[in-house]
Amino acid sequence: MKKTTLFKKLVLDKEILVLPGAYDSLSAKVVEQTGFKAVTLGGYPVSGSLLAKPDVSLLTMTEMVNHARYIAEAVEIPLFVDGDTGHGNVTNVARTVREFERAGVAGLFIEDQVFPKRCGHMEGKQVIATEEMIAKIKAAVDARMDDDLMIMARTDSFAVYGIDEAIERGNRYVEAGADLIFIEAPPSIEDMRRICREVKAPMSANMVEGGKTPLLTAKELQDIGYSIATFPLSTVYAALYGVREAMRFLFETGTTAGYTDRMTTFSDFNEFVGLADVRAQEAYYYKDLFEQLKKNM
Repeated sequence: MKKTTLFKKLVLDKEILVLPGAYDSLSAKVVEQTGFKAVTLGGYPVSGSLLAKPDVSLLTMTEMVNHARYIAEAVEIPLFVDGDTGHGNVTNVARTVREFERAGVAGLFIEDQVFPKRCGHMEGKQVIATEEMIAKIKAAVDARMDDDLMIMARTDSFAVYGIDEAIERGNRYVEAGADLIFIEAPPSIEDMRRICREVKAPMSANMVEGGKTPLLTAKELQDIGYSIATFPLSTVYAALYGVREAMRFLFETGTTAGYTDRMTTFSDFNEFVGLADVRAQEAYYYKDLFEQLKKNM
């Protein structure tokens, strides 16, 4: 089954789809091996891990596409990605969709923030006109080659104009052709319930540790009415915390000898990234050469 088809099926299933966020191929592989059915990639963790900068539109489209390509090649599960504002007008949106699709993603979202955008849980957001976003959605839908490639429309209008405007935009974005809707940063469970009740499409919830939206379990989100629960920053936050602790220990003691019980070992890491498979492949292709060398000895 194509990854796009599988992802679409997972979204439309009755059981909520939990989407942990990766920040690189290694973290995506951890997500996969833990047992999750799909993984997501956002601009926030890539800005942090690749540039050590905040999510304020510093990443280019090609940087995000290249990052997505590495992850899509590293894992077998579907990858859902952040297309930001589409990186420009309708022409840019069309190219963004085509480039991500060629990179092997199973879906992507675009949002209605004014460029340069910022993380959805930051202050000071602004949004473009509804009609302009509708044009972007139509361009995105027309640009995809695979009809199963899911396109989600995100609106940040709740923080700017309130919940009524956000719900209205959500439904208009569905009419424009969006497969999924993501209303960013509702501040209460009551708001979340109303959003899922009144927007006529599969809905995505964004669980940001320390963000504006209540941090709920997947089961709680499913009961509210969400189809997807993303935890986009959990891996990058855990990684920063873990590396900080390890480096603090090394700085204070001059060694990691007393810290290895909190680290992956050399052999465990090699096993995780598949060194044995690489060596087996090499042996398979070089077997004739090895036999010839033995005869010549």
